[in-house]
Amino acid sequence: MKNSNKDQLYRDFNAGKLSRRGFISRAAALGVAAQAPFFLSAAHAETTTAEEYDYIVIGAGSAGCAVAARLSEDPANKVLVLEAGPSDTNQYIHIPATFPFLFKTELDWDYVSEPQDKLDGGTLYMPRGKVIGGCSSINAMIYQRGHASTYDAWGQSNAGWSYADLLPLFMKSESNSRGASETHGADGPLSVTDLNDPNPISLAMVQGAGEAGFALNDDFNDGDQTGFGLYQVTQKGGYRASAAVSYLHPAIDAGRVTAQAEAMVTRIETAQGRATGVTFMADGKEHTVRARKEIILSGGSFNSPHLLMMSGIGPKAHLEEHGITVVHDLPGVGQNLQEHYMMPVVYTCTQKVSLSQAGTEEQGALFAEGKGLLTSNIGEAGGFLTVNEGAAAPDLQFHFAPGYFIQDGAGNPTDGSDGMTIMPSLVQSKGTGSVTLVSADPMVKPKVNPNVFQNEEDYKILIEGVKVARAIFASSAMDDLRGEEFLPGADVQSDEDLKAYINKYIQTIYHPVGTCKMGDDDMAVVDNELRVHGIDGLRVADASIMPTIINANTNAPTIVIGEKCAELIRSA
Repeated sequence: MKNSNKDQLYRDFNAGKLSRRGFISRAAALGVAAQAPFFLSAAHAETTTAEEYDYIVIGAGSAGCAVAARLSEDPANKVLVLEAGPSDTNQYIHIPATFPFLFKTELDWDYVSEPQDKLDGGTLYMPRGKVIGGCSSINAMIYQRGHASTYDAWGQSNAGWSYADLLPLFMKSESNSRGASETHGADGPLSVTDLNDPNPISLAMVQGAGEAGFALNDDFNDGDQTGFGLYQVTQKGGYRASAAVSYLHPAIDAGRVTAQAEAMVTRIETAQGRATGVTFMADGKEHTVRARKEIILSGGSFNSPHLLMMSGIGPKAHLEEHGITVVHDLPGVGQNLQEHYMMPVVYTCTQKVSLSQAGTEEQGALFAEGKGLLTSNIGEAGGFLTVNEGAAAPDLQFHFAPGYFIQDGAGNPTDGSDGMTIMPSLVQSKGTGSVTLVSADPMVKPKVNPNVFQNEEDYKILIEGVKVARAIFASSAMDDLRGEEFLPGADVQSDEDLKAYINKYIQTIYHPVGTCKMGDDDMAVVDNELRVHGIDGLRVADASIMPTIINANTNAPTIVIGEKCAELIRSA
């Protein structure tokens, strides 16, 4: 199939001019390979030939896509987006249930933590999207904003960042399938929907939570998080609605944005205290482009501090240790790393309805209708509870998967058996870690030390989570599905035994934040307008600017950080 025909096919589908069946029929006629039910996104990347732009956005992730698209709405702005990874053409991006297949591939930065003292030297895998769309192209698509109290705490020292300030941007960003309300928008670029075809296991888990005495909740984003229910997801018609699909691709199609994939930025150029341009590697060559107005760094909580330090912006002694010329001493760069953690409570399932059955021809046919197991985001349901009395917000979240999800999926049984997983999730840890340099070579990834279980009280929350998960599995709603307890296992009962189990099976929830934190204290990296302290013409817009981590999934807030950055730039 000629590229021009293929690209037009994808654009017609994205614009709603083709039904799913129409797409499949035309794709077959044009010679697409036999996996026709699977939608392949059009590639949007071009060689950058211009030497100067008004705005350069580094990183096409959740925030980068949003800020670039919004800045490009002014036709006077010439906007360039540089992304280290490839375009988002891999079919596993767009089929919701297949995102774990992207882990440890070329679309993943594939970070692994430093050995953790509390884990007896064990490490934690930390995937990060290295692709157009960033982590929104490889995540579980759960739409959560987090508790209002977190944003209100930010707003105490960062004017404009309270929940009341950000709620209009959350609403502006989303197109919620339930329609507009006092807390939801219906006209934004980001499609937020109920699951097209929730798994019967997930429905039973929610019913079981109610039977176990816990409140039910049909909207975790209307101000009340407590309770259990199905999660809303960033999908459209059963496909993933990444930040790239929602924001960046429409802007590129309209000719408003230039985006270059496989462009690895190695340095932010500065002169006399101002960011002036960007140097990057593409096609084996070094290129430099200039920014007339501003540079927006949206590399994420690992790559943003890394690039700042590579550019001479960071802790002076640390930079000098690696022979990097200090442009500006900013001690907070790479500090204040925060994460969420979860571990599995797993039962076998007695019915053939779990995600283990997703690879059949029948499921491929159902996907063509926007139904079936392939539309699952894996983390279909969940809930929030408060364990520590006096906590301002729920400190225990749950992710429910109608299948196995053990050790990031790498520990799942491979025998084709059926399982189901509840993952108690620690979302209010007060511990912090760091991102530090290994080398002055920008191609060498930094060291990441999340410092898990710095606070011993964190175990208490997860142990309580195991007890809640077992109570839900024991409910009558689960009787027709429940097999044997696979993990932790019936013999793991005492708090000490559960602690040992947690240490073995703990994983991150892929929510790193905080390493370029916003504020006005000595360790702050950006101010409340996301401007890097001490450097003009440079802002950071991604999850790294969060002073403290929110208590829920971080993708929606990261998109809103991009929205906020564009708003701040336009109003400057």
